[in-house]
Amino acid sequence: MDAETAKQMSSGQNAWLVDEMYRQYVADPTSVSDSWQDFFADYRETTARGDGAVAAPVAPAAAEEAPAPEPEAAPEPPTEPEGQPIRGAGARIVANMEASLGVPTATSFREVPARLLEVNRSIINGYLGRTRGGKVSFTHLIGWAVVRAMADHMPVMNSSFTTDAEGKPRVIRHDHIGLGIAVDQEKSDGSRSLLVPCIKAADTLEFRTFVEAYEELIRRVRQNQLSPDDFAGTTVSLTNPGTIGTMQSVPRLMPGQGTIVGVGAIGYPTEYQAADQRTIADLGVSKIVRI
Repeated sequence: MDAETAKQMSSGQNAWLVDEMYRQYVADPTSVSDSWQDFFADYRETTARGDGAVAAPVAPAAAEEAPAPEPEAAPEPPTEPEGQPIRGAGARIVANMEASLGVPTATSFREVPARLLEVNRSIINGYLGRTRGGKVSFTHLIGWAVVRAMADHMPVMNSSFTTDAEGKPRVIRHDHIGLGIAVDQEKSDGSRSLLVPCIKAADTLEFRTFVEAYEELIRRVRQNQLSPDDFAGTTVSLTNPGTIGTMQSVPRLMPGQGTIVGVGAIGYPTEYQAADQRTIADLGVSKIVRI
């Protein structure tokens, strides 16, 4: 794993996972897979403290004996509760959110009729049910649409912002689209965290191979089989808060990426959600999805 990939891994959405795996590695290198062992061998050598990574533990230096300091007066107890410290994955999320504020962004919303999306999904799944089996989800179709729209019509959205050694702004034009898929993961202790593995060179895939690559990543997430390489190369992210009912959101763009697409829930416009189905049919009102 090269130094640039290590830096991206330590500062992106998946940084909390790197921290957890690193702590396991320090305690027992054999407790993590070979790919993680290879990653951390380079990680300790090439990643500095300044980029947000967990530095390798350093043995404390011997200190000369010094006179004991004068005892200080006990501080006054706080009059207001100060809350609980945020550690681990939560602290990493805070750091990522703060880092995202340094990326110049513009946010645009679109309401897209979802009727054709529903029809096409029904047709595809009907065909799959009669042939080889399986199903495609709305996220499969929307992710594919995002990739094709960027590759065929708006490649500038795959460009990311960076700065040089003097802090001057620069732009990186990526050759291919690395689509990061945000996956909500429930951990063994009941807490939840977010993983964003990457479908590499998604613009070179056909729809079938795109869906297969997507499903393989989800399988590896569920079985805890992801390797460091699964997170590298993300230039665009897709997040789907619509699965929890969110209609519209403002996702945060991580450093090194060009675009993040937030997908809202699919449903009738708010003003029609309580209407009778016959009225909706008479008016020809379509379900929509906000992007």
